[in-house]
Amino acid sequence: MPSEPVENYLKAIFSLGLESGTGEAGVGRLAAIVGVTAGTATSMVRRLAREGLATFRRYGGVRLTPRGRRAAADVIRRHRVLETFLVSVVGMDWAEVHEEAERLEHAVSPRLIDRLDHMLGRPRFDPHGDPIPDAQGVVLSGGGTPLAACHAGDQVRLVRIADQRTDILRFLAGAGLVPGASITIRSIQPGADAMTVRAGRKSPVSLSLATAGRIIVEPGRARSPARTARGARRGQHPTP
Repeated sequence: MPSEPVENYLKAIFSLGLESGTGEAGVGRLAAIVGVTAGTATSMVRRLAREGLATFRRYGGVRLTPRGRRAAADVIRRHRVLETFLVSVVGMDWAEVHEEAERLEHAVSPRLIDRLDHMLGRPRFDPHGDPIPDAQGVVLSGGGTPLAACHAGDQVRLVRIADQRTDILRFLAGAGLVPGASITIRSIQPGADAMTVRAGRKSPVSLSLATAGRIIVEPGRARSPARTARGARRGQHPTP
């Protein structure tokens, strides 16, 4: 099993690669995500390349090898299964589980994760709507469109929250903006970099376009509670 620092880099490169749409992560952005200097990130990237986990272009970006992607998918699987377990079984608030899962993901064995996954009913998504890789490292396509790209009058379904900050998650839960919710875009205020939306029968709320850019939606109606990931109960457990 890779060391904790290596796992953190692999996970960050994987996520940034998906975000960029090219599979490649910039070293500067990688350093910011991991919380180190660009020089420190470059040194680790070179180590990953030596170990066959990534490829690196000088003055370019870093890309995971097939072996690196499998290792990254494994740690992401552990993280997201743990988040689902902490919410659905332990009863923790969805806004609190990210940090706890960060601590636990490096200590649990694949056997324990598989048992937890089985107990939870093999959920496809974690409480924030992120897809959970399967035991073979296969990850469902993220898909969707940022809420900020929608237009006034659009009706969409929220599928994923890409912002793990506690205060943001609590605010969104209080406004009913959780995976599975049906959202109507009431208005957009470009001059204020904001938009007003309404989730179901909740009161309309104003969101900054930056926050709306981290909320992923798709056309369609709200997902019925029976079809949400078993045990995760997304949107039912958080308290504002």
